[in-house]
Amino acid sequence: MFRFKNDSGQATTEYALVLLGAAVIALLVIAWATDGGGAGRIGELFDTVLSGIFDRTDAVG
Repeated sequence: MFRFKNDSGQATTEYALVLLGAAVIALLVIAWATDGGGAGRIGELFDTVLSGIFDRTDAVG
């Protein structure tokens, strides 16, 4: 595989773009969870998951 002379910073740019994309997604998730009623949905999700786990452990033991 050969490289062009002027692509030495390409990997750094790609990493920066990936980090920027991840930061944008994280900010969107935080905004949804805190402002858009997501906090209640997350609480319901945790309640559902934990009750499912407790129901299964009660059935076993």
